[in-house]
Amino acid sequence: MRTKVHWHEGGEVHNSIMKVSARYPRTREKMLNGHTSAIYVGEGIGLLPPSASSSEESLSPVPSKGGGAGGEGGEGAAMWVSGQEGSRLAWEEVARLLLSDPTSGLLSREVLARRQTVGFNEFEETQDDPLWKKYLGQFKEPLILLLLVSSVVSLCMGQFDDAVVITLAIVIVATVAFIQELRTDRALEELKKQVPATCTCLRDGCLREYQARELVPGDVVHLSIGDRVPADLRLMEAIDLSIDESSFTGETEPGAKVSSILSSGGFGVSGSLSNIAYMGTFVRTGHGRGIVISTGEKTQFGELVKMMQEEEAPRTPLQKNMDMLAKKLSIFSFCFIGVVFALGLYQGIPIQKIFNIAVSLAVAAIPEGLPIVVTMTLCLGIRRMAQRSALVKGLQTVETLGCVTTVCSDKTGTLTKNEMTVTNIVTSEGDECCLTGVGYSADGQVVFEGGYSELANEAVTKLLETGAVCNNAQIVSGQLLGQPTDGAILAAAIKHGIYNAGDKYQRLEEIPFKSETKTMSVKVKNKKTGEVEWLVKGAVEVVLRSCTHYQQNMSVLPLSQERHRHILSVALKRSRRGLRVLAIARGPSLNELSYMGLVGIMDPPREGARPSVTTLQSTGVKVKMMTGDAQETACAISQAVGLQLGPTTVYSGEQLDAIDDRLLVRFVQDATVFYRVSPRHKLRIVKALQEAGEIVGMTGDGVNDVVALKRANIGIAMGRMGSAVSKEAADMILNDDNFTTILSAIEEGKCIFHNISNFVQFQVSTSLVALSLIALSTLFGLPSPLNPMQILLINVIMDGPPALTLGMEPIDEDVKMQPPRDTTKDLITKKLVRNCIISAAVIICGTLWVFRSEMSDGRVTARDTTMTFACFVMYDMFNAMSCRSDNKSVLEIGLTSNWYLFVALTATVGCLLAVVYLPFLQWVFQTEGIHLSDWLYLVCLTSTVLLVSELRKFLDRWAERGWPQGVSVRNLWPAKKSKAGWMDAV
Repeated sequence: MRTKVHWHEGGEVHNSIMKVSARYPRTREKMLNGHTSAIYVGEGIGLLPPSASSSEESLSPVPSKGGGAGGEGGEGAAMWVSGQEGSRLAWEEVARLLLSDPTSGLLSREVLARRQTVGFNEFEETQDDPLWKKYLGQFKEPLILLLLVSSVVSLCMGQFDDAVVITLAIVIVATVAFIQELRTDRALEELKKQVPATCTCLRDGCLREYQARELVPGDVVHLSIGDRVPADLRLMEAIDLSIDESSFTGETEPGAKVSSILSSGGFGVSGSLSNIAYMGTFVRTGHGRGIVISTGEKTQFGELVKMMQEEEAPRTPLQKNMDMLAKKLSIFSFCFIGVVFALGLYQGIPIQKIFNIAVSLAVAAIPEGLPIVVTMTLCLGIRRMAQRSALVKGLQTVETLGCVTTVCSDKTGTLTKNEMTVTNIVTSEGDECCLTGVGYSADGQVVFEGGYSELANEAVTKLLETGAVCNNAQIVSGQLLGQPTDGAILAAAIKHGIYNAGDKYQRLEEIPFKSETKTMSVKVKNKKTGEVEWLVKGAVEVVLRSCTHYQQNMSVLPLSQERHRHILSVALKRSRRGLRVLAIARGPSLNELSYMGLVGIMDPPREGARPSVTTLQSTGVKVKMMTGDAQETACAISQAVGLQLGPTTVYSGEQLDAIDDRLLVRFVQDATVFYRVSPRHKLRIVKALQEAGEIVGMTGDGVNDVVALKRANIGIAMGRMGSAVSKEAADMILNDDNFTTILSAIEEGKCIFHNISNFVQFQVSTSLVALSLIALSTLFGLPSPLNPMQILLINVIMDGPPALTLGMEPIDEDVKMQPPRDTTKDLITKKLVRNCIISAAVIICGTLWVFRSEMSDGRVTARDTTMTFACFVMYDMFNAMSCRSDNKSVLEIGLTSNWYLFVALTATVGCLLAVVYLPFLQWVFQTEGIHLSDWLYLVCLTSTVLLVSELRKFLDRWAERGWPQGVSVRNLWPAKKSKAGWMDAV
């Protein structure tokens, strides 16, 4: 969106031109001659590195659009002021450039005129595709396209039953995926509705509430505690104003704001400008006013959104596996047609007949049930994740979690709660306490490390009461109104049972906190005793300079130099642990204070973050932390959550700027902590990890995380505290903002691929048997062991309930602890092919044995096909049971642990009995009733596939763990003795 402004005629235009021309002489001539219809002041993008090399170069003409007037008459012009350039201009000059009156605001008609050319203060969202287009989009996957081709080929060859079955499978897959996508879209719309969209604006001389989307450049916006900044503002008044910019910078502490001009080097440590309020940030304390300088996509927020839109999310590992499977199936089909065609010619079968047979078998080899099972398994995974407080947007996202090899986590709001917390207290008596609980809730308590005593408890109570009274914060329903440090002390007092401490005192005077003094002081009068005191909190060294005494065993003692040094030493130790240490004192005057103790404050890790990180690392997943915070804080938090630090594991944003992309790929794999990083740094880190072959999961909650969230293989946003744009960019949203949920999601992803692999093994082995039986009997002129209706029913059973329920296998504890799967390996591995061949060989031999033994007279009767059909179906059932796990015995898993499979197998038995004994179905499927002894014979025979599978799993486990000591293959039979005994030595 290009921000434009309607210019007035007359003197205001001339004055504005002269004001601009004073700084930009070359532009003055163009403006006076009507050669430009737009002024762009500044190229810098706030927290992102400026692209303009000089102020004059940053002034570039922009053609007007829409209904704006042209440059000839000077009637219509477009202008926006970047944060970088606006910070170097006086706010009065910015107001003149934007033709705004700070005392009365814009006129309503002027706002309407500007909006006609500027548009609304919102981001241009991509238009959603119509429902019919979304539905057709489900058919773009290569495997679906291959099945469509198979369906058309079957239809052309007159095999209408195959065409109907394949088409039905495709429609089911597309419909299920489409419905799941609609559900996710509705859930995202609900999340978007939670974003506030109002602001207080001055127009026509009246201050009232407007929708944030209605703002235009030049509007005057008033800010107060709790407000969300609606656009980029050049502040013209800032009274004790501090704004939480953690969503942009990663800084936990709010940034103090001013209205004065900044020098050319006026960037903060994280790139923020102290006289600019950025769209989407949160007012913590104070109040102020500002002029809207940028709206929509021209804001700092908008720049990040554009960066996000430029990044394309990569295809998931499962999608790549399915693409490769479709390619291999296509190659297999053509090769199979060639082999069968050559054998047919060798047997002297007519060309047309052998061609029809070859094509039919090739079509039958394509597993139409695979997309259904994959889709249903992924949908089940999404449902399970929803029960674990995670919203997954796409079907493929769930399985991707099981492939993640590196988790890049933002610190503020992800590993931590972004709520400052008092974690440590040291009283003047030397009593040390730690506080449990995180954030501004009352959950938690004071734990005395040296044991509880009345004196220690009284000292802590007096200390926290002083901090709670020397305080301007309020905690309303868990929401902080005020400074985070004040909120942390207030929450600590509540945890200790101190409520409404200020009601005991009458506040007489206040000296607010300033960066120059580094202290806050209040003068109070005790309502009961009438005693007047000063209560002070602030930087340790500053407060100690005003202290003459300290509290000791409820008495006041002089503060010696030795005691002074001891207190500084205690404070320094806690500062090195990443704590922000404040001293608290009280006394009759500001020059005669009694030191009461220290409080250590930090944004601590979330509960459960450390065990989750430890578990991830134990399963082979690397965890890296990225933050805009300082090195000390970053290292302290990383150690608290269990990350290992070393000389080559911690990097700053400046160090990353000095490294090219090629070297970064080498360094980034060993790194653990990145501090003082910007959105561009995070994007480079994610790209470097992907270049190194890592599957990257990126977690974040702020606007500064959105670009990396979009680029990562899977982006994970916070649902409660996360910004709306981060939720839009992410693939998964944690509704409970709990890092532990990521661990559950990764476990779910591993289980999903495990179940898909089990189904593929079942499907491939069964397809191999069916194709082999038909191909062998056809090519060698033998009568078909199964009639067409029986083959159709077997196909339905093979792709039906037993196959589908393999995807519903519960999460295996051993699978959870496995390392991330190697995404370079195909879905069909050598081990899977070996297992399929073993199972298929058993089934083929058993089925042909039954068919041959029953067909003793050389003619195929109803009993022959019934026995063969029942044998094949029962083999399928036992094969499904054996495919539940690749290496675990059925007895170890539990026969009924997958209740869905148990019900499906029971239904299959019922279906088989109905086909064999019901007269109508006997006529349809050409079967006849068989005796109980026949069933017992079939059960004993068909269970061999399960027994062989159990033996194979046992041998696999034995081989993986190593042969037991003293056992070797040669021990299984006697060996000849050798004089040299070298065999025994080996």
